[in-house]
Amino acid sequence: MLDIKLIRENSATVQARLNLRGEYDLQPILTLDEQRRQLEQERVVLQTRSNDIGKLVGDKIKSGCDPKGEEIKALREEGQQIKIKLSELEPKEKEIDAQINQLLLPIPNLPSESTPVGKDERENLEIRRWGDKYIPTNPNILHHADIGEKLNILEFKQAVKVAQARFVALKGAGAALERALIQFMLDRHTNNGYLEVIPPLLVNSTSLTATGQLPKFAEESFKCDADDLWLIPTSEVSVMNLYRDEILEAEQLPIYHCSYTPCFRREAGSYGRDTRGLIRLHQFNKVEMVKLVHPDSSEAEHEKLVQDAEGVLQALKLPYRVIELCTGDLGFSAAKCYDIEVWLPSAGTYREISSCSNVRDFQARRANIRFKEAGKKGTQYIHALNGSGLAVGRTMAAILENYQQPDETIRIPDVLQPYLRREIL
Repeated sequence: MLDIKLIRENSATVQARLNLRGEYDLQPILTLDEQRRQLEQERVVLQTRSNDIGKLVGDKIKSGCDPKGEEIKALREEGQQIKIKLSELEPKEKEIDAQINQLLLPIPNLPSESTPVGKDERENLEIRRWGDKYIPTNPNILHHADIGEKLNILEFKQAVKVAQARFVALKGAGAALERALIQFMLDRHTNNGYLEVIPPLLVNSTSLTATGQLPKFAEESFKCDADDLWLIPTSEVSVMNLYRDEILEAEQLPIYHCSYTPCFRREAGSYGRDTRGLIRLHQFNKVEMVKLVHPDSSEAEHEKLVQDAEGVLQALKLPYRVIELCTGDLGFSAAKCYDIEVWLPSAGTYREISSCSNVRDFQARRANIRFKEAGKKGTQYIHALNGSGLAVGRTMAAILENYQQPDETIRIPDVLQPYLRREIL
C-alpha cells in the first residue's frame, strides 16, 4: 500500500510514477484525505477546548466559585456539548479512513527510479544470458508433455478425469524427479542461509490482502467460501503473514526464508496460453524465497536474490536469460522485478521460470510489519523481497527437453543423480 503522506505531499510525482504503469486517479483519495484532515483539525480544537474547560472549572471552584452556580453550570454544559460533538466526529473519521483504505488497496506499487519505462512486455530489457553452450542441437526434441507421456511419467488425461483441464498426475520416475528437484532446491537455499518454512496452504482474506492479491486478483485464486479461506497462489503469502502486525528488532534483519508448497491459481486471464504441459497449471509445486530486510540494503538484497535463483539453473546446467521488467509489465506489488527465463528447445524460446521482486515497503504497510533500531525513536517499515527458487514443474519441463537424448531417454543432470540414484529416465 502506498503511504498516504507520500501521496499528500508529493501528489504530482506519485501520479506521474503511477502513469507509467497505467491509468490511476489519485484525486478521490486526496479529496477524502482533505476531508479527514479537516475533521481531525476540528476534533483537535474541540478536544483542546474540552481540556481547557475542565481545568477552568477546577480553577474557579478552587478560587471560591459556587460549584452549583450558573457560571460553573454554563461551563459544564458547554463541555457536555463538546463531548457530544466529539462522539459524532469519531465515527465520521473512521468512515473516511475506511474509504481511503478501500481506494488505496487497488493502487499498485510505484516503480523504482531505475525500472525501465515501457508499456508492456515487449519493452522489457534483456540483462544477460547464461549457458548458450548447453542449448541442445537436436532439432527433433519432443515437447515435454509428449516425452513425459511416452515415458509414462506424466499423465494429463487421467488428471483431467480426476479434476479438470490444467492438472497433471506424476508417476514413477516423474514423481521421483519432482521430489528430487524440490529437495535439491531446498538444500541449496538452506545452505545459502535461508531458513526453511512449511507454512499453511490455506490463508484468510486478511493475509491475501496484506501481500496484494486481494482485492485485485480475487478471480485468480481458489476460495473456500464457508471458511473465508483461500488456497495460496504462492507461499510468499503465508511466509510474509507470519510476521503480520509485528515489530522486529533491527538486529533480526535480514530474515531469509525458503519454502516448498503446492500453489494454486485459476489463471483466469490466461486461457488459450500454454494449454499443453507443465507451464501453466492450476496446481503446481514451487520453492519460494522470501526476504525481510532493512530498507538501506534492499537493492543489494534484490540482486543477491536473483543470483540465488540463477544458481539453481546454473547447477542444473539449464540455459537461461535474465529480463528486467519495464514499468508497464511490473507485477502489482513490485517496485522492481527481474524475470529469469529458461530455454525450452521444443518452442525454440525462453520461458519464465522465476520472478524476483523487490516490493520495498508496499507489503509491509499492508501487513503492518515494522522494525525498531536501538537508540532511535519510532519504527520503520521493513522492505520485502520474493522470488521463485524455482517453479518445480517448469524446471522439470526444461530438464525433459534440454536433457532429452536421440533415443528419447532423459539424462539426469549431474547434481540430481545422488537424489535419484540413477543417470537415465
